[in-house]
Amino acid sequence: MELPSSDNAEHRQSIFSIPKMDCPSEENLIRMALGNESSVTSLAFDLGKRKVTVTHQGAPDPILARLQPLKLGTVLQESQVLFSQATRSNFRKSTFAVPKMDCPSEENMIRMALGDLSDIRSLSFDLSMREVVIVHRGDADAVLTRLGRLNLGAVLRESVPVSAGQGTAVTKDEDAAEAGTLRILLAINGLMFVFELVLGLFAQSTGLIADSLDMFADAAVYGLALYAVGKAASMKSRAAHVAGWLQLILAVGALSEVVRRFIFGSEPESTLMMGVGLIALVANVTCLVLISKKRDRGAHMTASYIFSANDVIANLGVIAAGILVAWTQSPYPDLVIGTIIGVIVLNGARRILQLR
Repeated sequence: MELPSSDNAEHRQSIFSIPKMDCPSEENLIRMALGNESSVTSLAFDLGKRKVTVTHQGAPDPILARLQPLKLGTVLQESQVLFSQATRSNFRKSTFAVPKMDCPSEENMIRMALGDLSDIRSLSFDLSMREVVIVHRGDADAVLTRLGRLNLGAVLRESVPVSAGQGTAVTKDEDAAEAGTLRILLAINGLMFVFELVLGLFAQSTGLIADSLDMFADAAVYGLALYAVGKAASMKSRAAHVAGWLQLILAVGALSEVVRRFIFGSEPESTLMMGVGLIALVANVTCLVLISKKRDRGAHMTASYIFSANDVIANLGVIAAGILVAWTQSPYPDLVIGTIIGVIVLNGARRILQLR
C-alpha cells in the first residue's frame, strides 16, 4: 500500500467482507467496479479470507455502494483513520534489506513479528530484491529491533519522512515490471486464442473452441490492465465493457456450436484435440512460470497466477476429453468439456457487463 499524494482529506483503511469472492474473476470485477472511484488509492485482496482492504479518502459508504450491486454479499467489516493532514508529517518510509528473505515463509514471519506494532501503516515486500519497505510512525529502530530477532540479517537501508508524491517512483518501477510480464502474457494468450480457435474448427472440437475463448478471456484481462495504465477511469470502464461484449458474443457462438454439433452430429479429431491441448498446456505452464517470479508483488499478480493455474486445469480437461473421444469413439466427451468451459466464459462476460 502506498500513501496517496493528496493531503486535503482524511485517509482511511476499510476492510470489506465479501463472502462470494472465491476466485480471481470476482477480484477483477471488484477492481473494475472501483476503477472510477476517485477516492480509492489502493486495494489489497485476500481470497482465502474473502476480504478486500481498501485505502481511500473520506467515508467508506461510496465504496460500499459500488460493491453491493455485484451481489457478492459485501459488508463493511471495519474502517479506521490512517492519517490526516495534521498527522502526515509523523510518518516515515523505511527500507530494510533482509538478505535471508527468499521465500513467502520469511515474508509471513516478518508480518507476524510486526503485527502488533500499532505505528506501522503498510508493508511492501520485494522477495527478488530481498527488501521490505515499511511506512510507519516514529523512529525506525523499533522496527529494526523486531526484525533483528528473526535472524534474517535485516539492516536499515534508509529512512525518510513521507511527503506528497513520495511513493510514485516505487509504484512506477513496480508497474513497469508487471507491465513487461503482462505484455508477454497478452501475446501468448492472444496467439493461442487464434491458434486453438482455427484448429478447433478444423478438428470439429467444441472443447478446443471453448478453450480458445478461455484464452481470449485472459488476454482481455491482461490487455485491459495494460490499456488502463495512465488513462482516465472512464476509459478503463469503457474498455472493460467492450471486452465483456466481445467475450459474450464469442461465448454464445461457442455454446451455439455445441448445440449445433449435438443436433447434427460431429466427429471430433481426438488426435488434434490432444495435440493442440498439449500445446496450450505448455503455453499456460509458461505463463505460470513467468507470473510465479512476480506473484509476490501484489494481489493482482497473485490473481494472474491463479488465472493461469485454472487454465492449466482446463487444458488438462481438453486433453482428457480427447482421450475419452478416442477410447469411446463418441463425440460426447468433447461436447461436455466444450459446454463447461463455454458456460464459465459466458458467466464471466455477464458479470463484467453488469458493472456500472
